[in-house]
Amino acid sequence: MKATDIFHRWVAWSDADQCYIGYCPDLFHGGVHGDDPIEVARELQQAIDEWEEICRVDGRPLPEARTRPMQEVA
Repeated sequence: MKATDIFHRWVAWSDADQCYIGYCPDLFHGGVHGDDPIEVARELQQAIDEWEEICRVDGRPLPEARTRPMQEVA
């Protein structure tokens, strides 16, 4: 398990942008976007990994994970 596995991720279609948007609200604002949801998820994970590395190099702890799904998905 990676330290960032506790953070919630979203990849969803945006009608306004006409593409998939991926974001991780507890770590950064904004996100990644593209036409393929699988590729957006990969790019999102890469951004999260880079964010974790920046925190490690700077000697900062990861923020508290605050965002939680509203219901369990089975």
